[in-house]
Amino acid sequence: MDGDLPRLCKLFVESRRRGIALVLATIVRSEGSTYRKAGARILISPSGAASGILSGGCLEADLRERAAEVLAHDRPARILFDTRESDDPVWGLGLGCEGAIEVWLQQATAEDGYAPLPYFLQCWEQEHSGMIATVIGGQALPAELGRHGYAGIIDSDPLSVQLASISSARPGIHRIDFSGRVLELFVAPVTLPPSVLICGAGPDAIPVAAFAASLGWRVTVFDHRPAYASPENFSGTTRVILGRPEELTDRLDLSKFDAAVIMSHHLPSDVEYLRHLARDPPVYIGALGPAARRERLFAEAGAAVSAAMRERLYGPVGLDIAANSPESIALSLIAQIHAVLRGRHFVSRAAQ
Repeated sequence: MDGDLPRLCKLFVESRRRGIALVLATIVRSEGSTYRKAGARILISPSGAASGILSGGCLEADLRERAAEVLAHDRPARILFDTRESDDPVWGLGLGCEGAIEVWLQQATAEDGYAPLPYFLQCWEQEHSGMIATVIGGQALPAELGRHGYAGIIDSDPLSVQLASISSARPGIHRIDFSGRVLELFVAPVTLPPSVLICGAGPDAIPVAAFAASLGWRVTVFDHRPAYASPENFSGTTRVILGRPEELTDRLDLSKFDAAVIMSHHLPSDVEYLRHLARDPPVYIGALGPAARRERLFAEAGAAVSAAMRERLYGPVGLDIAANSPESIALSLIAQIHAVLRGRHFVSRAAQ
């Protein structure tokens, strides 16, 4: 679930168009209590603009200064920020966060093709995950520091070939033997942000889409009513499709969605959505409305759908935060989707 990716790609595309050099900052190691963990990435421009944050704002000013030094010297840097060492309010950071992060900062300029940023953009635009390995230390020669290898990218250079062959399910520092020397690498997957399908484009779907989009998620809204299924009602990053419920699988590949929410408030449409989603269910499926409406959905959808989906369907949707407005309901819903996609287990209310 990489919500950093779309923001990173947006800043890269804008900067490349203007020929602006950038610095890619990546957490390669973390210890103790830290705001972000290994694998978190942001882009920093010479103006100080950034695609996100790595520390909740505590270290960002220092990161901007370090990024400026990297650009000035055209040389990457590996920096340790340890907030456990000093609480002195003048000479220490005085953060009291009780953690440490090690950050790799590397220049990305037009002269070097902005590597590795085009690879991130390719993953985003082509909607596929990836893997990147970067030389960050060990016995690496100066020219080898910052070299990258990418999963699925064939390169004749021996070091790049060896880097591209390394994969890891979790971000981390690895060591390899190369030309009789031990190189330290940071290896991390490039993952897409979640893709969410909202079946229904009524007024209460607008804050759901807005919350999801604010997290960097990919959002698709599907509805058969022209007055509701209008891009003008949603943020610019939300894909809005006008179509009948029975056309859902003809218009969309449901296997590409991580979560779906049924919320058209039109029972025949919601029944049709449930039937389609039951064929290739995403990790999370929620249905808006009370338990009685959920049971009617199951009854109308048929015994086979009911049997397949009763243990999976979240309905009523959302975490119990006493939500009582479209915005608070959307908050509870997106929070539940986020938790489920991150591996938190909830017993669906339909199964209770």
